[in-house]
Amino acid sequence: MAEELLTPIEVAARLKSTTRFVRRLVSERRIAYVKVGRLVRFEPADVEAYIRAQRIEPTDRAAIRAWLRGAA
Repeated sequence: MAEELLTPIEVAARLKSTTRFVRRLVSERRIAYVKVGRLVRFEPADVEAYIRAQRIEPTDRAAIRAWLRGAA
């Protein structure tokens, strides 16, 4: 592990969020983390994986309309 571990403050900055939100992600086990004694740290790859997992692809409006017509 050549990369430096990130603090919750650094993760919050990357997510453009608050440290409270990062703590909630940890308590809900929605993001991977490392415990160093009492401290919580994050691998940069895990933070990037969390961001990628939150991605929502755009929808094709024509496909939605066709699906709705078929369902009606």
